[in-house]
Amino acid sequence: MREPEAEALGELLEERTHLMNLAFRMLGSANDAEDVVQQAYVHWFQLDDAERAAIERPRAWLTTVASRICLNILDSARVRRERYVGEWLPEPLPSASAGASVVSGVSTAAVDPLDRITLDDSVSMALLVVLESLTPAERVAFVLHEVFGVPFAEIGEIVGRSPEATRQLASSARRHVRDLRARPTDAADHARLVAAFRRACEVGDLDALVRILDPEVTSTSDGGGKVRAALRPVVGAENVARFLLGVLRKAQGLSVAERDINGERGLVVSAGDQVVGTVSLGTAGGRIHDVWIVMNPDKLAAWNR
Repeated sequence: MREPEAEALGELLEERTHLMNLAFRMLGSANDAEDVVQQAYVHWFQLDDAERAAIERPRAWLTTVASRICLNILDSARVRRERYVGEWLPEPLPSASAGASVVSGVSTAAVDPLDRITLDDSVSMALLVVLESLTPAERVAFVLHEVFGVPFAEIGEIVGRSPEATRQLASSARRHVRDLRARPTDAADHARLVAAFRRACEVGDLDALVRILDPEVTSTSDGGGKVRAALRPVVGAENVARFLLGVLRKAQGLSVAERDINGERGLVVSAGDQVVGTVSLGTAGGRIHDVWIVMNPDKLAAWNR
């Protein structure tokens, strides 16, 4: 391969980071995002030389292709979710250093594809859960415009609508997100609530746990039919507190640690050196209003590499 061609190929493959970030925010699944990125590159390499030479902005082309693939996946996701056992939650991601192992002084986390997903507010469990309630076209429009700043004309070509209709679609999605997503506390208050939640659970203090839970708190568990988990959400401070403490009383040999999950402080539950669950908390107004528990082992692969 000639040097200019090798350089162009290198620049093209560097877009993988952008595409991973895009696809994960649209789908909430790292495995699905990886598949989308691979398919996008397959489409690129299936073009002939003349077709590739005619593309002035490869990033924009790959973004369009990846977004259309995501849209197709989202369109079929509702059918797949109907067959899913219990509640479906987005995938919890560790920080770049979480779960990293060191071999001969070199961190193996550096080669993990998940390290290329930027963990910021746009991948918080709270936002990803709300995005699940949008229509596929709304979600694609929201992510492309609000997170990545793609112009409405380009988004319209992806979702098959006029620029003005796409603007209205994104506006509707933005209102929906604003209405459903509680105003989060700042990082320090969030971390304080996570620590208080952990302490109350560890000592089995029902009253202390109820005090930090919103009266209308909801606990949602995702076992995916692979492990035992509550099939329906549990609602109400006392109900959630009793449910959590009851689960912990039955569990044996588990350890709980505070770790960053999707860029926010949360709890990681381990049995020995194996992560068996993550707990993400939605906090607002000095209380916990959502408890998201992921125990599906397929969604914990990144923690156990």
